[in-house]
Amino acid sequence: MKEIEKFVSGRVFRVDEPSGAFLVPLVLSRVSAGFPSPAEDHIETAIDLNRELIRHPSATFFMRVAGDSMIGAGILPNSTLIVDRMVETRSGDIVIARIGDELCVKELFINETDGSILLLPKNDKYRPIEITEDMDFEVCGKVIVSFNRH
Repeated sequence: MKEIEKFVSGRVFRVDEPSGAFLVPLVLSRVSAGFPSPAEDHIETAIDLNRELIRHPSATFFMRVAGDSMIGAGILPNSTLIVDRMVETRSGDIVIARIGDELCVKELFINETDGSILLLPKNDKYRPIEITEDMDFEVCGKVIVSFNRH
């Protein structure tokens, strides 16, 4: 974890074991994203956000995003990311990658034929990053959740 903390100078926050549950009510009815539906005042249960979002507390950290290379994936400037270092990453996953002394968030693409690796932006203004054997490269974790303020 220290190697990540030094790269982002205090902008990474580790998630420690929760000392107490933070429960948020879950409303029984679903909200319509099309036509409005009648509101219901029934609470189904409460959700513990730590339990819902974080599977490996000692290997999970938060990051804030700078830049717009991932807007096509819904990751906007100042989005907050929850990153899990223990989750296995596959081609197609959104990951935090380290190239030299820089961290970036990109989609991981692994060519099954030749094993080559690309980091793909989700904004046409940017080009993919080809990972070569001579690069100091590491996948630091998988982005499991991203959220934005509205």
